[in-house]
Amino acid sequence: MDVIELSKGLDTIWVVLTAAMILLMEGGFALLEAGFVRQKNAVSIIMKVFVDIAFGALVFYFIGFAFMYGKDAGGIIGTTGFLMNGDLSHIQLNISHETYWLFQCAFVIAVISIVSGAVAERINFRAYILLTIAMTGIIYPLAGHWVWSGSGFIGKLGMIDFAGSAVIHALGGFSALAAAIFIGPRIGKFMADGKVNIVPPSNLPLASVGAFILWFGWFGFNAGSTLSATNTAIGHIAVTTMLSAAAGGATCILFTMFRYKKADPPMVINGSLAGLVGITAGCAFVSDGAAIGIGAVCGIAMVLVTEWLERKQIDDPVGAFAVHGISGSLGTLAVGLFAMPELTEGIGKGYYGLFYGGGWNLLGAQAIGLVIVSAWGFAITWGVLWLIRKIIPVRVSKDEELVGLDVGIHGVPAYSQEHDFLDVDKLKSN
Repeated sequence: MDVIELSKGLDTIWVVLTAAMILLMEGGFALLEAGFVRQKNAVSIIMKVFVDIAFGALVFYFIGFAFMYGKDAGGIIGTTGFLMNGDLSHIQLNISHETYWLFQCAFVIAVISIVSGAVAERINFRAYILLTIAMTGIIYPLAGHWVWSGSGFIGKLGMIDFAGSAVIHALGGFSALAAAIFIGPRIGKFMADGKVNIVPPSNLPLASVGAFILWFGWFGFNAGSTLSATNTAIGHIAVTTMLSAAAGGATCILFTMFRYKKADPPMVINGSLAGLVGITAGCAFVSDGAAIGIGAVCGIAMVLVTEWLERKQIDDPVGAFAVHGISGSLGTLAVGLFAMPELTEGIGKGYYGLFYGGGWNLLGAQAIGLVIVSAWGFAITWGVLWLIRKIIPVRVSKDEELVGLDVGIHGVPAYSQEHDFLDVDKLKSN
């Protein structure tokens, strides 16, 4: 085996392992969301995660990858690579196209999982399947093509989004916002007089474990985006990822102690995730100190935006928009401020942070790309839900919502109180 073959083998192992880490994040999403929602809707959350993985992978294989990374047409859409067939010779990597597909598939599954939390406890399961197909087949792949394909019109502006603060998190967050507004709040969340009712999480330890799994998977998310086991930037990427997450959590502990007189556990959980989201765009390009600052700002912004949503009577059970939409946006813009010249070599003249003398080039590209991607996510998600409503109800019935989606939609509770075998014939007669 020569050096070239060894390099390809190492890179393949690295990318497959980090893709597996990202896929494990679905377990984190499942536990986090199941812990944040009420007990009667835990199974519903798990089923949506299975939809994300199963339908998301198949749709991305059939059409999504082609739209995202196929041969470019006008900087808008890819036209080859359906079912991984056709001309993909323009993708020049040290790994196979199949390996690259697996890594990108893990990303697309994460995008729709962001949306699932915002519509938890009230979306029609069949409608969610259709939304998943649209998100993984069209909405995300087109945005990804614009930024990451090498031929997309946003990427040509010089926008930097290393692992997806904009393409994954801002897109998913604004899609989640559109879905939450479109479907409306949970019954009893907001009163006619404007009063906000607190919906206690069913299992905070479960949600915490979910957050830790997501934190672990994020090292695959960010460091794996090098697509190379021998890239010397991996260590720096891992450090900035860790520091930003820690800063987000620590800031939320202090900020909620000051604001509420007690450290708020759900806010602290989401604060750490906000730090992870914020650093995703610039993890390879900013300093350790900037990473800490990004995490801290994202943590505080997440708390304030969560409060703002409740004042506007927008019901987001897990804080998907505050964590992903807002932190993704801030992290994307932060690259335009803090990207270091020595870490952005080869991107283009002047394409480094404003605070390092780079001028407005990069910050402008970041802002333009962010606005386009976010508006696309919000508008097309709204349009897709509007079309779905023409076919089937987007929201479950009042009775199904009150009894809980676990029993009402899936026919089984998350936690059975029966301690013996069940009589099937008796169940059928009832």
